[in-house]
Amino acid sequence: MTYKIKFGTDGWREIIAKDYTVANVKRVAQATATWIKDEKLTPTAVIGYDCRFGGQMFMEATAEVFASNGIKCLVAEHFVSTPMVSLAASTLKARVGIVITASHNPPSYNGYKIKASYGGPASPAEVQKIEDLIQDVTPSIASNYTSFKEKGQIEIIDMESMYFNHVEASFDMDTLRSGSLELAYDAMYGAGQDIVRRLLPDATFLHCEHNPGFDGQAPEPIHKNLQEFSEMIQMAGDIDSGLATDGDADRVGLYNATGKFIDSHHIILLLIHYLHKHKGLTGKVVTSFSCTGKIKKLCDLYNLEQQTTKIGFKYICDIMVQDDVLIGGEESGGIAIKGHIPERDGVWIGLVIWEFMAKTGKSLDDLIQEIYELVGSFAVERYDLHLDEALKIAIVEKCKSGGYQAFGKYNVESTEDTDGFKFHLGNDQWVMIRPSGTEPVLRVYAEAGNSEEAFNILDATKATILG
Repeated sequence: MTYKIKFGTDGWREIIAKDYTVANVKRVAQATATWIKDEKLTPTAVIGYDCRFGGQMFMEATAEVFASNGIKCLVAEHFVSTPMVSLAASTLKARVGIVITASHNPPSYNGYKIKASYGGPASPAEVQKIEDLIQDVTPSIASNYTSFKEKGQIEIIDMESMYFNHVEASFDMDTLRSGSLELAYDAMYGAGQDIVRRLLPDATFLHCEHNPGFDGQAPEPIHKNLQEFSEMIQMAGDIDSGLATDGDADRVGLYNATGKFIDSHHIILLLIHYLHKHKGLTGKVVTSFSCTGKIKKLCDLYNLEQQTTKIGFKYICDIMVQDDVLIGGEESGGIAIKGHIPERDGVWIGLVIWEFMAKTGKSLDDLIQEIYELVGSFAVERYDLHLDEALKIAIVEKCKSGGYQAFGKYNVESTEDTDGFKFHLGNDQWVMIRPSGTEPVLRVYAEAGNSEEAFNILDATKATILG
């Protein structure tokens, strides 16, 4: 039986050589090409790949299918970040951008992301159209990559320089390079390594070399994966802030001068504070269901509209391309802001935070304290529970049926089910249970006034649902 290809929260991802094969990539590429032709749209595509194993091979397979369908392909010669592909698609007015990447997934995975002409994720409706067009048969192609290139149907473009120039025009890079801040960057062996080295040559770098196995570590910029980076910052003693990005550099991780991880909830609040209070920008703030409630509090203080979406940046992007949006962000480190493409961009967000520090002369801790003075201190923590499918389904079904009225000593006061199940526990505390859309994982989140209490809620929840 032919393997059925399904797109998850952010693209199609599978294990390389098991289900992620050249033949299956060609099936997805043919469906994408058919969608473009069916819509009678301008047949131009931007295609890039990140640092994962086989990236160039899978990119070439995609380009061969597109070219055989009469679609002009603008491709990267070397690895690029997802935001570079999105920016190129927008700038060059291509109909679609394709990124061969599995983002933050473990090194055994690769994937296929679809970007729209506006420079952000294709809408869920458009992705569904493509998925519905995937055939069981692998398309046969009369020519090959080199031949299509010689005929001009495949053209090499410099997406990295395009991105570099966009950054130079958008930031005060002279100040960031002046030495007033000592900065560090961990690429997690991912696609941000060359551009950050080019933008900030005097920064301190970690894991900025080619290693398609990511040294065995999933390139997700969360604290448990960044212990070496945190320790490096602590030992250096003179680094003001550290930035980490994931495998395709669209997610952000941030550290203060003591090597403490600053999560996306705090980053989003800092961005609201900087962009609105200091730069005078306005617009809607759009955040996913798993984000802190403090975002709504700060938006109310600044008279900014706040909207909550399902989890997956594509839902945020849908709003960004239609409305005046100041910030769109997710708990998982994917954040976009006004003045750039409607796309998550870890490098871009890191530069904004560093510019905020440089312009005010304040440390990250000082700026976060300003936020706490406005909305109160808080912490959001998360467990990723790797469970067998039957148990995962049973827990979700019990959530649906209202089977959880308390988690240990924490009584449930109300429940939301926008995407997953958020149980409000009083005193601005909550716990949320949600199955991952891209991995065999049950995610459990909790918010409280501090990390210790948030972990107490997580432990009580884990004991209840696994009991």
